[in-house]
Amino acid sequence: MKLPEAFVEEMTQLIGAEDYLHFVSALEKVPQVAFRPNVHKNIHTATALKAVPWSSAGCYLQDRPAFTFDPLFHAGAYYVQEPSSMFVEQALNVCGEARRVLDLCASPGGKSTLLRSLLPPGSVLVCNEPLKLRAQVLLENMLKWGHPEVVVTNNYPSDFGSLKDFFDVIAIDAPCSGEGMFRKDNPALDEWSLQNVKACAQRQQDIVREVWPALREGGYMIYSTCTYNLEEDERNVKYFCETLGAEPVKIPVMEDWQVTGNLLPEHDFPVYRFMPHRTKGEGFFLALLRKNKQDDASASEGKPMKKTKKTNVKFLSFSQAPMKDWLRNSADFVMIEKDNTVFALEKSVVEVVNLMGNHFHILSAGIPVVVCKGNKFQPHQALALATALHREAFTQVEIDREIALEYLRRMSLMLPANTPRGYVLLTFLGVPLGFVNNLGAHANNLYPQNWKIRSGYTPDDKFSFLDI
Repeated sequence: MKLPEAFVEEMTQLIGAEDYLHFVSALEKVPQVAFRPNVHKNIHTATALKAVPWSSAGCYLQDRPAFTFDPLFHAGAYYVQEPSSMFVEQALNVCGEARRVLDLCASPGGKSTLLRSLLPPGSVLVCNEPLKLRAQVLLENMLKWGHPEVVVTNNYPSDFGSLKDFFDVIAIDAPCSGEGMFRKDNPALDEWSLQNVKACAQRQQDIVREVWPALREGGYMIYSTCTYNLEEDERNVKYFCETLGAEPVKIPVMEDWQVTGNLLPEHDFPVYRFMPHRTKGEGFFLALLRKNKQDDASASEGKPMKKTKKTNVKFLSFSQAPMKDWLRNSADFVMIEKDNTVFALEKSVVEVVNLMGNHFHILSAGIPVVVCKGNKFQPHQALALATALHREAFTQVEIDREIALEYLRRMSLMLPANTPRGYVLLTFLGVPLGFVNNLGAHANNLYPQNWKIRSGYTPDDKFSFLDI
């Protein structure tokens, strides 16, 4: 691997010449592969797998299978996540009870699915992605994860400053120079420069400063990057402490995790670095910051980020919805309609939507239940993957892997002759996969066009790292 000379010099100064040799050697090795099962769907890992030590559910795999061709992957049964970033769980454990949590730069959704798996019932997670195309990836992954207490938005960080003292926890996996992903992401290596590092550090300061008013007094910010340099890591933490009054908070760690601490001379505050020659994962940096009482005027200083064009989102009551039978504990939900889609919202989500609705671009809230087509109600794909789905409300047909992949490629299917006509829920290994409309001679495939598998190739190997 050819590394930029300036990066080599910077890392040698940061960790020392001897340690740098071990670091470079680690970059030549195959990246670690890990995943987390979706415990809310009663999915568990095979007992023989090695656990990610700082994660309650994460496990390592010996190699990287072709996840695209595993139907359970598309069913939201598990999420493939870089193991070092699972350390966010340890930070959240320190934060105490959190009712409102914001994942500000959330795409593709790894940390959002992790946070949602750890938060208690009655809490709401707002997952946001400023970039439109990346926001669609986030939306897909969160709908597949299937938890009802989630709101997905497409807004700039500066928009959240209006929600003063609203969130208990804000997680910011800040856009960075990506040094920690060099062995996984060649574009990050090609685009690296000292100038880009400085630009990223400034942008990170802007992001944190603009969203800081939305964090309540005593609340916590989980600030993380996937880079090594001091500018984006320790020096930014120092900046947040000096300008915003943030207080770095210690996170308990085990010695055998080999997590590296603060590398900024003469500043002894707790931060946590994952280095690939010491821990089984990619480069990762995290600091947990607590908001103390301070005038938020400093948070609005500096050049504001360009605001997004907001959509005037207005949710309307949807009375006497027959599809309430499609959800378990349907009395806990409020049905609302937006853009010909009916959503089911729990009380925790209703609170957030009422406050955000007319000021934020909301992509999804709660569970999308149906798509309204005239007087017909077609079940939404997200309903099939939702943990609150009332499966018994639908005819269910179990399919094998071959048929499941045909479904995921959005091909027309033939169901058993005795299958009733109408909407049918397909399952794979007992896990809901999606809906078809059975017409008798064939079944119309209702899988979303933009989610379908486009490759016609199917590997022979099957997956056995889950206990279903």
